Amino acid sequence: MTSKNLLALLVTAATLVLFGLTGVAQVGASTRGTVSSQTSASGAGRASGLGGVPEDFVKMKLAPGFMLGLNVLDDPDFSSNFRIDEQGNIAVPILGTMHIAGETVSEARAQIRKKLLEGSILKDPQVELTVLEYTESDVTIIGEVASPGKHPLLSPNKLVNVLALAGGLTVAAGNQVLITRGTEDKDNQPLLVHYSKATDPKAVDDVIVYPGDTVQVKRAGIVYVLGAVNRPGGFVMQEEGTINVLQAISLAYGTSVVASNKTIYLLRRNPDGTVAYVALPYKKMIHGQSANVQLHATDIVYVPTSMFKLIYGSFQGVIDSAVTTSIYYAEFR
Repeated sequence: MTSKNLLALLVTAATLVLFGLTGVAQVGASTRGTVSSQTSASGAGRASGLGGVPEDFVKMKLAPGFMLGLNVLDDPDFSSNFRIDEQGNIAVPILGTMHIAGETVSEARAQIRKKLLEGSILKDPQVELTVLEYTESDVTIIGEVASPGKHPLLSPNKLVNVLALAGGLTVAAGNQVLITRGTEDKDNQPLLVHYSKATDPKAVDDVIVYPGDTVQVKRAGIVYVLGAVNRPGGFVMQEEGTINVLQAISLAYGTSVVASNKTIYLLRRNPDGTVAYVALPYKKMIHGQSANVQLHATDIVYVPTSMFKLIYGSFQGVIDSAVTTSIYYAEFR
């Protein structure tokens, strides 16, 4: 092969490589441009679509501060944006002032359409009403819930769903939920609801929480088991908030070997501040010969110590020590 032919071959190869790289670069650029465009479009879709809209958005009540976009097809005179004023009104040209606070978007749209029909302005008005801006409303959930604090609540919702916003109840939650209304209406008195983990959710379906309300889950009561038990201390009255004497003692791992099981004592504080001392026939309760006693919050169950068992136990301990010592002495004598 001559030098001229070799040179021509090298030039041809270099040209092919150059064009190949350019094509790859163009394909890469085209691909990157398409991905970027799709990403931008999908991002815009998320921003303007329903993907990020809260579940209760359609039930949300309009309130002062909302910005609404009104569009009446075939009549651009009505198409504009309107801010709801402090009185809950919007001023629509020709239609005048309309009070829409406290209504849903569908109800407000129906009101506008009705006015257009009643005023013989349009025969079959096609009204489109959109929420452009809204003031975020919330509910305050405190007490024995997993995540106490303020949580978004755009519209009225069931108590069970509202408690779920705060992660549900803790193990120390009692069986009472106090709902304080956010409005200043004198007729809206605080509502005390019986609810716990053991409550059927359908039983409280009619309990509705509104934006601005405060929901307080009260702590369960505590009973105390003291004296000759294996684990004395305070115990939470979980689930339905009820506990009896036998259950309380079982939570304390039962009575100890030196306990006097015939009679135990219940200390209960009366509403007037006095303390009542009640003797309970514990031995008969164990055998079902006496009724079990339901405890109240702050009750104290005291299991006395049997002096005979205590002395016998001490004496037995001395004997065991003496036997152990004699064996040790005999082995090493």
